[in-house]
Amino acid sequence: MDLSKITLDIFTKLEQKWLSHCEGKKTRILSIDGGGTKGFIAGSALIHLEDQIQARTGDPHSRISDFFDILAGTGIGALYAAMLNADDGDGRPLFSAKDAVKFVTEKQSEMFKIKHVGIVRRRRRFSCRSIDKVLKEALKREDGTVLTLKDTCKPLLIPCYDLNSSAPFVFSRADASESPSFDFELWKVCRATSATPSLFKPFELTSVDGKTSCLAIDGGLVMNNPTAAAVTHVLHNKRDFPSVNGVEDLFVLSLGNGPLTNPSKPQLQRNGECSTPSLVDIVLDGVSETVDQMLGNAFCWNQTDYVRIQANGLMTEKVEVSMEDVLKERGVESLPFGGKRLLTESNGQRIERFVQRLVASGRSSLPPSPCKEIAVSPLVNGR
Repeated sequence: MDLSKITLDIFTKLEQKWLSHCEGKKTRILSIDGGGTKGFIAGSALIHLEDQIQARTGDPHSRISDFFDILAGTGIGALYAAMLNADDGDGRPLFSAKDAVKFVTEKQSEMFKIKHVGIVRRRRRFSCRSIDKVLKEALKREDGTVLTLKDTCKPLLIPCYDLNSSAPFVFSRADASESPSFDFELWKVCRATSATPSLFKPFELTSVDGKTSCLAIDGGLVMNNPTAAAVTHVLHNKRDFPSVNGVEDLFVLSLGNGPLTNPSKPQLQRNGECSTPSLVDIVLDGVSETVDQMLGNAFCWNQTDYVRIQANGLMTEKVEVSMEDVLKERGVESLPFGGKRLLTESNGQRIERFVQRLVASGRSSLPPSPCKEIAVSPLVNGR
């Protein structure tokens, strides 16, 4: 008996079984920008996205993570991505989209509790203790278990900037599954990517085994739109995404949180120079829009496989904006040689069209992580 041949046959069959999960399906990516303290644009889009998924499946228990293979987020977008993806212990996400947005909205004043520092010149900062308390509350199970990067239903990707190495640092479930030296408590990951220098002190965190440390500031400074990082991660992670060979194998939804720059507000001072706050906003918006432009080009301006939902000046025109305002606003799209164009479809209609194709292709093709056992609910393998 040729044991090597038998072994080869066994592994070949296992590989074929693994790949059969993904055959004929594109890998689905959901990316959520940073921006603001509520992430209202993205929050409205997430609620509509999950409502549409439930309507098309006829299943009120369907969740966003059932239909996406990886979630990425920065700042407030990272918190949404983590809440919608955190494993409750039974292979189901801790929060629905409505519950996540409700939690963030209700806890906003506590998360971003203002304290003033300085004696002569009072400077506004937010309380680190308050936001820590809220994030700990959000990202733990009912039994009190503190979740780490490994405790997610699907792969997760969250960036920050590490002052120790003077380089971007990207937290990922893939790395956390490989080594405890890259596994961090989930609430600390969200805290790290939200540490805006002008509002919070840099946040120091250490991996669960104490071997890796990071002195983090806001991930939005380098990756406010994390879509490119998510696409690159999927293209190079053959363990979790064995069937992906190029962008033609991807299906991407990128959610913006509105531009920081206000077109109705002068960005130049009387002396003709650009103010520092305006310059920072321009840089952050520019980075996000550059990512959108590059991805549009990578996807050959395919409006079906790559969809970007972004506000078209809505937040600058109204003091109070409702979810209906966000969904009714006409969508915008980057043009091949720069600039934007106004679409005939609204943001809500674009999400609905995306969900139609999303649900038609079935639930997420990604099997549970091979690095841990997950109790799979019958809902996951339903329709």
